[in-house]
Amino acid sequence: MFRQILRNSVLRRILAALGTLLGVAIFVFLMLRAIPGDQISSGLGTEAAALTPSQRAALESYYGLDQPLFVQFFSWLGNIFTGNLGFSSRAQTSVLDLTAAALPVTFELAIFSIVIALAIGIPLGMLSASKPDSFRDGVGQVVGLAGLSIPAFLLGTALLAILASSFGFNPNGQAYATLFENPLLNLQQMLLPSIVLGFGIAAPIMRTTRTAVLEIRSNDFIRTARAKGVPPRRLQVRHVLGNALVPIVTMTGLQFGYLLGGAVVVEQIFSLPGIGRQVLLGIQQKEYALVQSTVLVIALAFVIVNLLTDLLYRVIDPRVRAA
Repeated sequence: MFRQILRNSVLRRILAALGTLLGVAIFVFLMLRAIPGDQISSGLGTEAAALTPSQRAALESYYGLDQPLFVQFFSWLGNIFTGNLGFSSRAQTSVLDLTAAALPVTFELAIFSIVIALAIGIPLGMLSASKPDSFRDGVGQVVGLAGLSIPAFLLGTALLAILASSFGFNPNGQAYATLFENPLLNLQQMLLPSIVLGFGIAAPIMRTTRTAVLEIRSNDFIRTARAKGVPPRRLQVRHVLGNALVPIVTMTGLQFGYLLGGAVVVEQIFSLPGIGRQVLLGIQQKEYALVQSTVLVIALAFVIVNLLTDLLYRVIDPRVRAA
């Protein structure tokens, strides 16, 4: 039975995903407790020093800090399986409600960013590969290098400052509006952070596309198709790009998973109440349940994206399906 499971590639990936989630849970749990301070001192600030031993003991009992680490871990993990992600004392609401509100913001930002990255990266990569070591290839390499080199916080701050001071355009200065509440304002608030993230992600996609296209163009079947008189546009789109999709999908899936982790800096700069900003605030307030559960949700989203990417391979490439 176990050997049959190991022979099935999809089941192997699911088992590996579950192991990854468990590893993330243990790592985050231990790292949070390695950070100096605790939820009591973070919440009370300097007033925590005035607590009597009995008062501190009562608070430690309330937050569960008086229990051994393994008891705290399995207690939290057991609550996760019942749908109880914990309670945020800062927001005075459940972590599940906070995550349910923050995750759609990050998901929308990730989708817009990936669309922009693909719209820039794939055409630029194909243009660079169409004539290697030419001027157009040099331009593509420079754009790719700029995307990799310019920090997101610098590009985001510069765009926000220039547009706000010169054109008075700063929709992110208003309270965040969801896509259903105010579609126009929501799209305006998503525009700049999506451009910042999309420009950075376009660079690896462009480089991956260029490398994959150059490799496919050197194959015999491309020369055969060209000799048979296949139109250049059809040759580039169907034969070259179609066969170069696997590495492009791989890179896109990795970047999308990264974005679902929450672009903390960009969300902070543009005041987006996403999942990354939620984790940042939780770390600052030493809210263990908030950070642990949110990071586990992020890891779950990343694992699901990778599983979907693996399944997409099987649709794109029959050779992967047969493996």
